[in-house]
Amino acid sequence: MMQLHLENPIFPKAGMRILMTFMAGKNDGLCLRADPHLPQISAILLLIRKADIMCKKFTPDELNKMDHKTKNDVIYQMQDRLDRLEQNYENLIEQIRLAGQQRFGRQTEKLDDIAGQLSFFNEAEADYDEAAKEPTVEDVIDPSRKAVRKPKKKGQREEDLKDFPQEVIPHDIPEQELNEAFGEGNWKSMPDEVFWQLRFEPAKWTVEKHIIKVYVGTDGAHQDEFLRGDHPETMFRGSIATPSLEAAIINAKYVNSNPLDRISRDFQANGLNLSKQTMSNWTVWTAERYLSPVCDLMRKRQLEAHVNQSDETPVDVIHDGRPAGSKSYMWVHITGELSPVPPIIVYEYQKTRHSDHPKAYYKDFDGVLMTDGLEQYHKLERDLTGVKNANCMAHARRHFANAIKAIGKSNPKAVESSVAYKALVRIGAIYDLEGALKELTPEERLKERQASIKPLVEEFFSWLRKIQANRSVLPKSETAKGINYCLDQEEYLKVFLSDGEVPIDNLASERALRTFTIGRKNWMTINTVRGADASAIIYSVTETARANDLNVYYYMKYLLTELTQVVRADGSIDEKDLEPLMPWSKDLPAECVTSAASKRRCI
Repeated sequence: MMQLHLENPIFPKAGMRILMTFMAGKNDGLCLRADPHLPQISAILLLIRKADIMCKKFTPDELNKMDHKTKNDVIYQMQDRLDRLEQNYENLIEQIRLAGQQRFGRQTEKLDDIAGQLSFFNEAEADYDEAAKEPTVEDVIDPSRKAVRKPKKKGQREEDLKDFPQEVIPHDIPEQELNEAFGEGNWKSMPDEVFWQLRFEPAKWTVEKHIIKVYVGTDGAHQDEFLRGDHPETMFRGSIATPSLEAAIINAKYVNSNPLDRISRDFQANGLNLSKQTMSNWTVWTAERYLSPVCDLMRKRQLEAHVNQSDETPVDVIHDGRPAGSKSYMWVHITGELSPVPPIIVYEYQKTRHSDHPKAYYKDFDGVLMTDGLEQYHKLERDLTGVKNANCMAHARRHFANAIKAIGKSNPKAVESSVAYKALVRIGAIYDLEGALKELTPEERLKERQASIKPLVEEFFSWLRKIQANRSVLPKSETAKGINYCLDQEEYLKVFLSDGEVPIDNLASERALRTFTIGRKNWMTINTVRGADASAIIYSVTETARANDLNVYYYMKYLLTELTQVVRADGSIDEKDLEPLMPWSKDLPAECVTSAASKRRCI
């Protein structure tokens, strides 16, 4: 029997020890006793292979009877097993530290500064400054102006605020008080002192009372014939719903990630009793009747782009005809981040993660598809002649970042000497150069990539192959996983070097999913497949609107108002009627377009 005492790597101050007892059972199994304070460690320790810890014990008499060669064999065997045990121990410590970080630390890929290094991974919180200057009104209204360093011309503030309702509030001094202070008539008015503030007012509700005039003939050939005034089109027959009200619900749920019960409570606080069930019905009907054709046209235009990006995230759908706990997926498909076309984001609900789903979606696509290293995507390139796969450099970086987290910022020397750190420095240099090319045309970007970035990429992969050949990294460590991922996906990670429209990573897809994942944390599950499909349609429209710098509320209000006029009774609509209503259209009303978008559309 062998006893091994390990200092607790997660809670060193607690002074706890883990007692591992190894003994041979009838199945050569592992018997483990651990301190009750660390059950999670016990579970991880069980992952150590029994072959690495079992070693036959020889008696002194057996050893004395062995010849020299046999003794050497036993020693070599024990050394080999000790080496493997040490490797497993190091892997175990890394896993424990990562598990602790994932459980108690920040959920981010970004790392803290380590001895002034790795600055390209700084947390946003590092910019916190209590002494920072309070923003002005115009800064709040138009953040894009923060980048303007030129002094503001006279009258600029009034120009910034001209589109907002204004209320002039004078602060005068009574004439009597002036006379008392200066003497009768011994005073004159100077230029006014003016300052600006923003006032918020809660939602206001207006009941629309529609009166349809009715007339009847009283004499002659038209006696008893009726004429009625035009009845305006409504969203749903017999419903109080209006485009503005439904737009408010969609904006609250799908943009601001509020669950329907919270929206209902907010409405109630402002005097409107609108149930969660009613809003749910309206939202599904809106998606199916009005927004589905819009989403179909978005999908058509998206697949016409040369570069597309895709990703997926799990979602729980309660009533999907499968056993409880079955995972469903929300897929996202977007136009390439660097493509010279309007950004389009399309969501798609599917019950599984099977490759048949992206295969069906991209069956007519001819271009480059940027994804992570999931085999489902690689299968597309083999099965579809028009699809060329490209992989995400950010995914290549993640294993190395995890390795640094496992080492911990308390040991900067160990960090700086690690292979993971050296890999991150190389990847960071590539990203630094790539970041300066975003405003270039695809042709210009490709030229710069070939000249400055390609040598760094080639050196990075050459260096990885040397590290792998030297076997200086533990086989199952996060660093080894990062090396293996990069080398396995090398062909696909280099695609961006040969095409100026292909981004270096797939983070744009992950950002497109962020609003959905934030909402998922609030509402947790989707009740039905129909609800999931409706959510996919609405997220497609709202996220594409946001990507085109639209005010989602005003755009949805305008879109639904117009669609009620052009959608036929069977739900069909002509494509020519849809084009002026799409999020990238230049014919949208000014109130739909944010100030930043207005500037770009005028260029």
